[in-house]
Amino acid sequence: MAEETVQTEVNPELEADLVLELPVAGTRWPPIARALRNHDYRLFWSGCLVSNIGTWMQNVAQGWLVLELSNSSFWLGMVGFAASFPFLLFTLFGGVIADRVSKRHLLIGTQSAQMIFAFVLAGLTYFKIITIGQLALLAFLTGVSNALNAPAYQALVPRLVPPEDLQNAIALNSAQFNTSRIVGPTLGGYAMAYFGMTGNFLLNGFSFLAVLWPLHRMRYPEEKRERHASVLRSLHEGIVYVRRSPEMSAIVMLIASASLFLLPFITFIPYFAKDVLNAGERGLGFLMACSGIGALTAAGMIAALPRIRWRGRVIVFCGLFVMTAVIVFSYSRIFALSSAMSFCEGFGMVTSLSTVNVTMQQLSSDEMRGRVMSIYATSFLGLPPVGCLIIGVLSRHMAAEHAIAAMTGLAMVCYLGFYMRSKALRELD
Repeated sequence: MAEETVQTEVNPELEADLVLELPVAGTRWPPIARALRNHDYRLFWSGCLVSNIGTWMQNVAQGWLVLELSNSSFWLGMVGFAASFPFLLFTLFGGVIADRVSKRHLLIGTQSAQMIFAFVLAGLTYFKIITIGQLALLAFLTGVSNALNAPAYQALVPRLVPPEDLQNAIALNSAQFNTSRIVGPTLGGYAMAYFGMTGNFLLNGFSFLAVLWPLHRMRYPEEKRERHASVLRSLHEGIVYVRRSPEMSAIVMLIASASLFLLPFITFIPYFAKDVLNAGERGLGFLMACSGIGALTAAGMIAALPRIRWRGRVIVFCGLFVMTAVIVFSYSRIFALSSAMSFCEGFGMVTSLSTVNVTMQQLSSDEMRGRVMSIYATSFLGLPPVGCLIIGVLSRHMAAEHAIAAMTGLAMVCYLGFYMRSKALRELD
């Protein structure tokens, strides 16, 4: 790199600060996108947008492939379980690793692994030798990679922007993710209709190059790495750190209840599109796109705000709003109503989760951030597979929509209970 050829005697810590501050000097970005004035963050954000579009295209095709191979909502739940269960097993260790090694190098490894798995899935599907067991195995391996990836991804962002841009950066992350939720399922539905599922898997594999390139190019100051303690000791320190904060511990318990009882709903959207609404592949893409539009709207609103006030109340009441939309969606037989509820679900989900993310990042110290975000990621992403398994089993004895509505009702009870019992949550501003 060109900057490495310049010899200076600048203090290394000062030089690290300059690397962060120089890209921020420009004023050409509007306030709603101010975090993009940081060069490394802009590269990372753009690459993640392309990669996430490919991931959503694969998700649409994978859910449809499960139904074609098994014609069973039970197997839809089981494959969802296989994809998400690694978050419960490995995310905490991923946070410890993220605090000990280069987050960039860890992300390069996990993204490369996911690219390989996508190409393998494309090959097996193209030659028509894919089985439900192979699909579940690949979903599990991709889940392991994602579990190790999530804490490093969350902890890397504050290294790419100054503190005053953090809320905006997190909102823009939600915006790019949910833009991909709009574009990806829409492209995925049309791609399946015209080219088959193999094309979706193949395009997803190539999309990882878009995020690997900026990870190789970005330059950011190396953080202090915690090495003196054992892995289990480091993990224990992270858990104690979160437990000692009334705000963080309340948020983790709140998100864990939503993850167990509410988030499994997302895995069963293909079931509603195919068997309940009879909407086909394009209908599935449209439903997921409506959720993405709602989420993108919320992300834009948060990005435009200088600061989120009354964060505890925002987290709880937006969560209740999402749960109400999911229950209505479960019993809807009108495609327009289901689409509207998908929009509401996306809007409320991103408003709540963006607020959670900003709060956890701001409450955490730099040296503990990887472990803190791994605990948050475990509570958010580790429990949905258990919920998917429960719904899959219940769907053998009752309609899946009844099981989903009942579990969402339990999530509402948990949210109200935590809000009433936690003064720290009610007063979180």
